[in-house]
Amino acid sequence: MNVRTSRAFPALTAIAALALFSALHARAAEAQAQTRIEPLGVFDGHGDIGTVLHAGTARYDAAAGTYTVTGSGENMWFGTDDFHFVWKKVSGDVAISADITFEGSQGNNHRKAVLMIRQSLDGNSPAVDVARHGDGLTSLQFRLTPGEDDHEVQSNLTAPVRVRLEKRGDFFYAFVTGKDGKLHPSGASIKLPLSGEFYVGIGVCAHDKDATQTARFSRVKIEALPAAGDAKPILWSTLETVPIASTDRQVAYVAQAHFEAPNWSRDGSFFLFNQGGGIYKLAVGGDTPERISTGAQVQCNNDHGISPDGTMIAISDSTQLKSSQVYTLPITGGTPKQITQNAPSYWHGWSPDGSTLAFTGQRGDNFDIYTIPVAGGEEKRLTTAPGLDDGPEYSPDGAWIYFNSERTGHMQIWRMHSDGGSQEQVIMSETNDWFPHISPDGKSMVYVSFEKGVIGHPPNKDVTLNVMTLADKKVKVLAHLFGGQGTMNVPSWSPDSTKIAFVSYELLTDEPRD
Repeated sequence: MNVRTSRAFPALTAIAALALFSALHARAAEAQAQTRIEPLGVFDGHGDIGTVLHAGTARYDAAAGTYTVTGSGENMWFGTDDFHFVWKKVSGDVAISADITFEGSQGNNHRKAVLMIRQSLDGNSPAVDVARHGDGLTSLQFRLTPGEDDHEVQSNLTAPVRVRLEKRGDFFYAFVTGKDGKLHPSGASIKLPLSGEFYVGIGVCAHDKDATQTARFSRVKIEALPAAGDAKPILWSTLETVPIASTDRQVAYVAQAHFEAPNWSRDGSFFLFNQGGGIYKLAVGGDTPERISTGAQVQCNNDHGISPDGTMIAISDSTQLKSSQVYTLPITGGTPKQITQNAPSYWHGWSPDGSTLAFTGQRGDNFDIYTIPVAGGEEKRLTTAPGLDDGPEYSPDGAWIYFNSERTGHMQIWRMHSDGGSQEQVIMSETNDWFPHISPDGKSMVYVSFEKGVIGHPPNKDVTLNVMTLADKKVKVLAHLFGGQGTMNVPSWSPDSTKIAFVSYELLTDEPRD
């Protein structure tokens, strides 16, 4: 019995091995069949990415110039993408544009048709895409490192007919059609270095593993982008909001202009920002800012804010002395009242009881933190450390003033009692951290971080927006963006402590896009 068993076992093993080999060969052949490397219009091939239960398809109608793509997949989010991808392998700076329409109206609202650029065909690859969702939501989605959760910047335009994705160096920009039918910057951009060759293409995800969805892509255009040359780039500014919980950014307003430093109104219904020396009001959900009258003060900078009761604003203006002074005026506009006599003085904080302003002032060769009664009077110096102390802001209970100071050798976040006592460092980091803002509920602090070695708070830099939970000092990155000066200089929390407002910037070439 033992001999017969010992002889039979190798035979069974060989049969099992042959069956396993056949199964693996069949799966490999199936995978090869699903990833077809053959020309399809302007593309090199197509196939399913990630894990799908239903194989996708793609076909090209040369006469109509349209691509019809069917895809399954549970999602294009979190750490991996499951979808059908039609691709071309390229390198350098490139753009892809297309008109996108879904076939039929049924399916998950978050089904996606995308223009995409990704490093590889792996499901967890770093990637950037402009995604048209089934419900009309259009966003720039991105995964910065392999397997990292996706993030997005949502456009303020719903269901644009035509979209475009540009890669210029390490930066990616999304464009959407406006009311005039022309492509304009959506305000969404991200920095993501890709190495060597990468993939550009179109794709569809059903956002339902048990279903398929189909989308048509027409007037598809892939183009190599020329070097920018010596032409001066055009600055676009974008007012964005970001929820602390999800970190999914939303564009509120974008314009070919230089504006800065949003405040969120006390009732949550509008934003204030400065542009060209004026203070502007923009309704949440609105698209046309209106200038608030500031009388003779027409050189307002980015240090402004709203009183605790929401009836007044403080501004910092250099009209009178060509150097900044602090004023207050009704939030509806009017004649400003001068508060500080000495200059330069830059407003940053309003005490919770409405009686006192905190500001940064240069007196002699040093910048320090001062307070002054709103009614006017003598200024009080609170800091004396060598170097720059800046950005003072009261905690909601009035017990503390938070500020940033370079007294350690590089800019860090500090706090002190409202009378200037008990000055202590809040957080220690390698980055240069600026402009702490405390949430209305007193639980969190947001601030801007510049890279190590950056001096001051200049414009046009790669920065991060961070949030720290004050109870445990845990820090989370809310956003990576191109900005710096003007991004978040002043208080910008929503009144319910769930979101912040900020400004990001884009330097774009002036060229026709279609």
